[in-house]
Amino acid sequence: MPFDLSDESRYDRTRLRQWARGSARSAGVDRRDLLKLLAVGAAAGSLGLGAAGTAAASGTAAAAPGILKPLPPEFFTLRGTNAETNFAALRGTGPLTPVDRFFVRNHTSTPRIDTAAWRLEVWGDGLAGGPVGFSYEQVRALRPVERTLFIECAGNGRSFYATQQGQAVTGTPWTLGAIGVARWRGARLSDVLRLAGVSPGAVDVLPRGLDDEVVANGVNLGRVRRPLPLEKALDDVLLAYEMNGQPLPADHGGPVRLVVPEWVGISSIKWVGDIEVSSRPLYSPWNTDMYRLFGPEHPAQGSAPLARQTLKSAFELELGAAVPLHRTRLLTGRSWSGAAAVTRVEVSTDGGRRWQRARLHDAARRGGWVRWSVPWTPRTAGATALLARATDATGRTQPETSVHNTQGYLFDAVVRHPVTVV
Repeated sequence: MPFDLSDESRYDRTRLRQWARGSARSAGVDRRDLLKLLAVGAAAGSLGLGAAGTAAASGTAAAAPGILKPLPPEFFTLRGTNAETNFAALRGTGPLTPVDRFFVRNHTSTPRIDTAAWRLEVWGDGLAGGPVGFSYEQVRALRPVERTLFIECAGNGRSFYATQQGQAVTGTPWTLGAIGVARWRGARLSDVLRLAGVSPGAVDVLPRGLDDEVVANGVNLGRVRRPLPLEKALDDVLLAYEMNGQPLPADHGGPVRLVVPEWVGISSIKWVGDIEVSSRPLYSPWNTDMYRLFGPEHPAQGSAPLARQTLKSAFELELGAAVPLHRTRLLTGRSWSGAAAVTRVEVSTDGGRRWQRARLHDAARRGGWVRWSVPWTPRTAGATALLARATDATGRTQPETSVHNTQGYLFDAVVRHPVTVV
């Protein structure tokens, strides 16, 4: 390749140009159908996949179709086929998100896969030989790697475009709970690819899930898949089979999923069943129309596909909580960034007029979050807003407003957390 494509933004911009001029192959969907979907996306700003609807305040749904694990209301807000973690339920849980409180993002529903029968097929013209299959035990027999990393949906924070900025968006109306941090254990994807015989001419790697096929606007998009450049696939990507020391649960991609550090959550394909290794650039619907930015602040044809997640902070407190007057309490929360380690967090308890620095309880590092706290003794009764803003090692601080896009991705502004002092 003429330059390093392990950076997602550079990679996706390159592949988008190649796909537009016909030199990148649309993997599994006819090019005319993708062009039709792009036209729909540019005009309407969304395919309306998953649990759609405007990002207004949303009540708890009666059920989350297709999710297998229990979803108690004290832990989750249900949003169609998805379950959002209530941040207040993370208070006191430590740096890792317990599996029973880890959010669930499903494009369709959680499949039930027999671990003993599961196989990973690696195939494509980017291999020196023919297809190579791996059983679950063969993957587990490879040299294991453990890493603590967050996975975050690209639409996390989407609802605040509407409720805080007064701007309409489409898609699942997440607040800030579409993120979780886990200790992942698995094999390096690079080890599997090398055993399969990846050739010097390979350029792209396309993992595909085993969940149901996705249909949008009358087009069958097939199973969820999103290509990776070979450089990234050979770098730090995991084929994870454990989560927080236990076999990977079905709702979180078990028996085996990808974990792609620092890239948006859609890249970490759940229930991976096959991986195409290609000597030609690849494209899929998950980085043509979906996971791009549309709207007045972006190019008419949409932005390049999304890169890393943005900078965010969240309080471990219910939205609209009642707080006792003249009683000191310890406000706690978490901040994270997809670009670099969080190095500073500031908190305001009066709607943003004054700020104080929070105490950080974790060492700053990439790929995770930092827990923080600040004491607060309310002196005045009535409604107010708590604010938290983070700064990461690049020097970037959360802004007052986020640049709007019609699909509500990458919200990064300081969130006004309402409380009432009583």
